[in-house]
Amino acid sequence: MSRGLPPLAPFRPRLLDAMQDYSRDKLARDVGAGATVGIVALPLAMAFAIASGLKPEAGLWTAIIAGFLISALGGTSMQIGGPAGAFIVIVYGIVERYGVPNLLIATASAGVLLLLLGLFRLGTLVRYVPVSVVIGFTNGIAVLIAMSQVRDLLGLEIEKMPGSFFGQLKAMLQHIDSFNPFAFALGGLCVLGLFVWPRLWAVDFQFRRRIEKLDRVSALKATSRLPGPVVALVTLTLLAWALSLPVETIGTRFGGIPQGTPAFDLPDFSWETVRLLVTPTLTIALLGAIESLLCARVADQLGDAPKHDPNQELMAQGIANTVVPFFGGMPATGTIARTVTNIRSGAASPVAGMVHALTLAAVVLIAAPLAYHIPLAVLAGVLLFVAWNMGEWREFARLRQFSNHYRLMILSTFFVTIIFDLTVAVELGLVLAVVLFVRRQSEIFRAEPIARTEQQATYRLYGSLFFGAVAKIDPIVADVERSPHPINVMLDASHMISLDTTGLDALEQLHKAVHKRGGHLGIVGLHAQPRSLIERSGFAQRLHTCQ
Repeated sequence: MSRGLPPLAPFRPRLLDAMQDYSRDKLARDVGAGATVGIVALPLAMAFAIASGLKPEAGLWTAIIAGFLISALGGTSMQIGGPAGAFIVIVYGIVERYGVPNLLIATASAGVLLLLLGLFRLGTLVRYVPVSVVIGFTNGIAVLIAMSQVRDLLGLEIEKMPGSFFGQLKAMLQHIDSFNPFAFALGGLCVLGLFVWPRLWAVDFQFRRRIEKLDRVSALKATSRLPGPVVALVTLTLLAWALSLPVETIGTRFGGIPQGTPAFDLPDFSWETVRLLVTPTLTIALLGAIESLLCARVADQLGDAPKHDPNQELMAQGIANTVVPFFGGMPATGTIARTVTNIRSGAASPVAGMVHALTLAAVVLIAAPLAYHIPLAVLAGVLLFVAWNMGEWREFARLRQFSNHYRLMILSTFFVTIIFDLTVAVELGLVLAVVLFVRRQSEIFRAEPIARTEQQATYRLYGSLFFGAVAKIDPIVADVERSPHPINVMLDASHMISLDTTGLDALEQLHKAVHKRGGHLGIVGLHAQPRSLIERSGFAQRLHTCQ
């Protein structure tokens, strides 16, 4: 390692710490929570894959393999990894433009990039993405997810959906005559049921109070703990099968789900292909890092476990995304909904996430043929519910309470995500954030006149004198140049917190103007950073006073 470079992050999964005081009680809690989350992940994994333009087994085995690796190697105690709704739009666009084989290469390359980000301790950089940008693209992705599910919700006969928002809208309007009322009914019942189910069992709801008066309370309590997506999937699939409804299912579109483990397949890697996929790779890595670390922060707030290690988490995400493509999987990251379910189900350690993956694997290997009859309209309903919960819609209602800067960032990121893509939206959001930050900091800096005589002028500097604020030194220069007599200028820098090279150049121009008039420039009250820069540049030696 080169001298002066920071040391690499140590590879220490949180699982090792959890095992030091592990007990039977924690094992029982982890098994219960993991089994619950595994059942919840079943419909979501299939729905995410189908919506991304992939086969349902791609989502299932991503949840199994990546979910196990992220829990076993990650830097959090409760986080659940797997395919996420945020990736739907990204993956669909990559599949449409580059094809599935190149998606696998981009995912593996993004995994290597994530591993390096964690290894070189760059996990904290993700926190520099402004919350307004995150909310903007999250809401934009939620809208795109909802739009992508309208075809299956309405049962429209469209052979291949375009990747763009307006392309999808146009295609659906052109095929609206193929509307299937049975599919719409199933999808509508699914959405309605997902909203109603948790409210039926709310503590203060009259329905629950009446139910608890019955004899079979224990069985009913067990029913209340069943996840809504699983209840909707089972009941509506049975309804469609029993009534022989003419709707498209996983079986009719994909031929069902293979009952067996996926085969190891090495993608056709080449340097030219990797170069072609730079943008998709960066997009997957950026979104994966943001989603996983945001999810980890949510887990920290909800649970009482030690705070997450962002670098270790990124390394685990990198390993998972590097391995999954060899088994035909899709990008994986931390998933907030499943993580919250895991915590609320009583998880005690990363073992719960590993149990979740093993539970899902058991279900797939044993009951895969049953998925043949699952209507796609029901999965569309599940994803519409996910999209609704994914968006931070209240932030739009609260925009009037925030500054124009905040409104500009959140709305521009939101609309650019919908109209163009996530990469452009994040880039625009970050550029706007930097520009607006520079403008805000430049407004904070000021040079106030304190005293003025014919021979001397005293000013007090506030804030940071940097490239965005140097124009505020120009009036002092102009005042010196207008003076018919030699004039000394004294700058009180006791309230100036920082100085950059452009600010230093502005001070040197002021010094030249003062010296040209036969006066002297002095600076007093310097803090450590401005003093260091002034001394290292040699400017201190040319000043009349520098304290």
